[in-house]
Amino acid sequence: MNTTQQPDPAYDIVILGASGFTGKYVVREALKFLQTPSSPLKTLALAGRNPTRLTQSLQWAAHPNPPPSSVAILTADTSDPDSLRRLCTQTKLILNCVGPFRIHGDPVVAACADSGCDYLDISGEPEFMERMDAKYHERAEETGSLIVSACGFDSIPAELGLFFNSKQWEPPSVPNHIQAYLSLESDKKIAINFGTYESAVLIVANSGDLKQLRRSRPRRPRSSIHGPPAKGAILENQKKIGLWALKLPSADAVVVRRTLTTLTEKPHGLPGINESPEQIQKREAFWSTIKPAHFGVKITSKSLFGIFRYVILGVSLGLFAKFSLGRWLLLKFPSLFSLGMFQKKGPSEEEVESATFKMWFIGRGYSEESLAAEGKIKPDMEIITRISGPEVGYITTPIALVQCGLIVLGQRESLVKGGVYTPGIVFGSTDIQQRLEENGISFEVISKNKIQV
Repeated sequence: MNTTQQPDPAYDIVILGASGFTGKYVVREALKFLQTPSSPLKTLALAGRNPTRLTQSLQWAAHPNPPPSSVAILTADTSDPDSLRRLCTQTKLILNCVGPFRIHGDPVVAACADSGCDYLDISGEPEFMERMDAKYHERAEETGSLIVSACGFDSIPAELGLFFNSKQWEPPSVPNHIQAYLSLESDKKIAINFGTYESAVLIVANSGDLKQLRRSRPRRPRSSIHGPPAKGAILENQKKIGLWALKLPSADAVVVRRTLTTLTEKPHGLPGINESPEQIQKREAFWSTIKPAHFGVKITSKSLFGIFRYVILGVSLGLFAKFSLGRWLLLKFPSLFSLGMFQKKGPSEEEVESATFKMWFIGRGYSEESLAAEGKIKPDMEIITRISGPEVGYITTPIALVQCGLIVLGQRESLVKGGVYTPGIVFGSTDIQQRLEENGISFEVISKNKIQV
């Protein structure tokens, strides 16, 4: 527990936005670990604007069992800073599910940074994440508030997938680039949550703000990567995995780059508050196995029509998101502009249960580190790994967020005191991969091969 917090907060975790589409699934996941023998989660509260909806969310999440009477219902509103400050005094950790985070996230982070309360969210919005870093990192360091965004499908699988692939490059081999290929699969037609779509519209609409923010900040050191970045095609038929792939502007790539930048500044990772010698050795040993690489993400489909839907969505966002009438049209008719991928009502439980994902990581590099120094030689080695799991937005995201939360509760003394960080640099050297594997997300080495230069 942070030294600046109240001596005994009433709750271990408060889930803010617990009645939303994703929030109720986060509640369901958290209840699995509430007051179980080995879990650090002993007390839980749900927070939001409407107590009735929060109670309904708890009933839904607990079904078919009766809702636990120990779970408290708290009223808080992201437009009411006083309610957020009260919330922070009542808990060790806030799991924030209230998006779009560009609109609703800043006041919550501000309250946590001021109070010393820890904070995790499921944002996939680069401008929000980097702005929180710029505004609140120093304050959070002072108060001992650990603030970590992107603890859901954005960007836990991408970061851990990069680490997992990177660790397979045993000396003297080194990676040059690791390309992630995301495949979303389902037996049923599944509509993606409107909140995700709204966030995407706002990301495109405010892309200029992100560029301006980056220009205003001091340059940080770049990762030392062996060899130049590869020139990948925007559209490719990736025969190794049997899928068409389209280059995707991705929050995952932004988050990974921020993690690698922090690792460049702190090659042994982030020292914990009160680590044992064994924990220090484990952390330093882990980070010594991670080799930086150029990283990107591509969305995939088995057919060109599937790729066409993503192209239409991308073109629509690019054409309409920059002006107010266009944004109104995009948000009014999401199904039209996404060819049915996004709908305001969200998916049914049956649709969610039918969906899965695979994320392939194709790493290319050099069998000998000395080859990379020669510059002109193309990569001569390839390692393919894969992460697989259940539906991304409502099952994998809650699993990832809750496991990160349990690590914060149970291993707080071995984590950095405070500051605004990416999930990879905070959780990479913990047992997060093992925890995900125990909860239905698999990590596999598919192949290691020499390739013809």
